[in-house]
Amino acid sequence: MDKSDAIKKACSFISKGRLDLASHVIDEEYPFVPLIKGKRSYTPREMTKVFIRDGFIDRYRGTKLIYPPALRLLSIYLPKKFPYHKNGKMSEGHIAFWELFPTIDHIVPVARGGKDEESNWVCCSMLTNSIKSNWTLEQLQWDLKPKGDFHEWNGLIHWFIQQVNEDEKQLENSYIKKWHKAALDCAGDIRRFTDIGVFY
Repeated sequence: MDKSDAIKKACSFISKGRLDLASHVIDEEYPFVPLIKGKRSYTPREMTKVFIRDGFIDRYRGTKLIYPPALRLLSIYLPKKFPYHKNGKMSEGHIAFWELFPTIDHIVPVARGGKDEESNWVCCSMLTNSIKSNWTLEQLQWDLKPKGDFHEWNGLIHWFIQQVNEDEKQLENSYIKKWHKAALDCAGDIRRFTDIGVFY
């Protein structure tokens, strides 16, 4: 049923002075369900596993995404041309940190009863994640796009590993160091999605 019909019915009953029937319609057809937003932070290793599994594709839009520390490394080498802002301030950081930066999203929001487990996690951009928020795919009229092919696009994870291996002073940066470790820890996951035996 179109949810606007429930509101129309309730309004009609209110006009007739039947608050009891209006209340019943809302209870039965469009009840209030409080949304409780659950905050969860994921480790770089957990995120890397999901990004690799989904082929660095935004599963809601089908667009390519880039491994987070690859973007950060680019901003270290080109700070004026590709600025980074730790809080994502758009006036000071490159828009790529919204458009191409992958995050983990719950397909069914936790606030809507979805489980906080890998089967309910998908890769999507920071921008898409902020739009989706606590809405369901049905409410947004979105669908889940297929996973990416790691042979065709690897989110520059290989480039990141190789570049850091060649320029080890970058490991002095704690962010780069923890993501580099996460990438190496996920070597088995990378091998499962590619026939490359050694990837760095």
